[in-house]
Amino acid sequence: MSLFDMRTWTLRRRIIALCITVGVLLGALGVFAAITAAGHNRQLDDVLNRASPMRAAGESLNTAYVDQETGIRGFAITGDEANLRPYTQGIADENRLVGRIDALLNPEDTQIREALQLVQQRADDWHREVSDPVIALIRAEGTQAGQNRLKGTSTERFDALRAAIGAMQDDIQVMRTKSADAAKKSSQTMVAIQIAAAAIIILAGSALLLLLDRMVSRPVTELAGQVREVADGDYDRPISSAGSPELADLAVDVDGMRRKIAAELAEVREARAQIEWVNDQLKVQAEELTRSNRDLEQFAYVASHDLQEPLRKVASFCQLLQRRYAGQLDERADQYIAFAVDGAQRMQRLINDLLAFSRIGRLTAGFTDVPLDRVLTEVKSQLEVRAGDDAEISWSELPVVEGEEPLLTTLFVNLIGNSLKFRRPEVPPVIRISAERDGDEWRINVRDNGIGIEREFADKVFVIFQRLHARDAYEGTGIGLAIVKKIVEYHGGRIWLDLDAETGTSIWFTLPVVPGFSADEESPVSQETRKEVTA
Repeated sequence: MSLFDMRTWTLRRRIIALCITVGVLLGALGVFAAITAAGHNRQLDDVLNRASPMRAAGESLNTAYVDQETGIRGFAITGDEANLRPYTQGIADENRLVGRIDALLNPEDTQIREALQLVQQRADDWHREVSDPVIALIRAEGTQAGQNRLKGTSTERFDALRAAIGAMQDDIQVMRTKSADAAKKSSQTMVAIQIAAAAIIILAGSALLLLLDRMVSRPVTELAGQVREVADGDYDRPISSAGSPELADLAVDVDGMRRKIAAELAEVREARAQIEWVNDQLKVQAEELTRSNRDLEQFAYVASHDLQEPLRKVASFCQLLQRRYAGQLDERADQYIAFAVDGAQRMQRLINDLLAFSRIGRLTAGFTDVPLDRVLTEVKSQLEVRAGDDAEISWSELPVVEGEEPLLTTLFVNLIGNSLKFRRPEVPPVIRISAERDGDEWRINVRDNGIGIEREFADKVFVIFQRLHARDAYEGTGIGLAIVKKIVEYHGGRIWLDLDAETGTSIWFTLPVVPGFSADEESPVSQETRKEVTA
């Protein structure tokens, strides 16, 4: 591909070439404008900061010499030294103004510098030949002698001095006029540069718009029209583009996609029919599963109730046998009767726990605002006998949550009851309950110093009837934590075992924050009762 064959250039390459060309032109104009602006600033500086102050200083210098001449004449008339003050002040002003003009001069201002030197020379001549001799004569011989000397002295020296000042002022004015003219020309040049830059930008913008219209806008519009025809169902419509190479490649890709869609459309239609059939089957199975779950719940409830009566009868008669015939039969018979009594009692406990488990979420009185501080007080009272005198149960800053108070009481009874049950030998149990805000939910922790739960059993402890110890080691049916999990999930929370606890057991669960409770507010309970209760 030839470098100069622009017909094959991509849109990106054309835009880059246009930007580079415009950038080079604007850069050159910028450099020229910077040079012009520097000269313009220098010329304005000559006008404002040098020529004008020098002219003002020249006028003041002329005034200073006139003051000196006036002071001499006044001293000659009166002989009073006070009348020499304009003269002495004029000399001081002369020195200051000459220094001021000299400081404003540049090395190239040779003509003005020569004119200033001529002013100084003629001022020295006037001082030497006129002012100084007159002052000395008045002081020596009196005012009459000084007046006579002034009358006899020509004003030629003073007139020459003022003429030199005028010439210097003319030279300063020439410099000022020259700098002002140059500044005016540089300003015109700056305006021309700005006009040229604006013209370049306008031309570049027009070229870019034309380029985009020819290679992007119109081809994209045509390509979009072809795509819409395909989208409307004409999958046999070929797609092409006469725009930039990028759009031509895009058209090829879109046409390939169209062909692929057309080829797969029949398969999609067949798959849709199959999916609709599968959805119908899933709907039927979902309905059956819902009915089956409802039947299972009803079965668990009915079975638990129906099993209660025969179990009570079996347990009662076994206990009667144990009381009446204990010691009358052989030792093995007494052992068999004890096994039967224990089995019946365990079956009763299992059925009662299963019944309680099935009731969670099924028999409901509705959610209310429940202060967990009040719940813990009730739980402490229920577990007081089991806790004994050495157990410590404490909590603080517990929130108000939305739920069923009996179920939340059962939740904490099971958690704290487990902590009391699985205590370490010879170590008083310590159980602490705390809560913290985490967004839209409360994170509540129940921690103890008991025997703890091994990491490998973290997923098993919440399974119904799952036991981690032998029946003779710890009593219970193994349903407590399963009930806790179901209560938490019924209230819209989640529960997990804290695997990072170093000693004892730490269980976390969440409960939703009461709607309308601000993150900056304190819990209504924690505002009134920040307390730690010890059992």
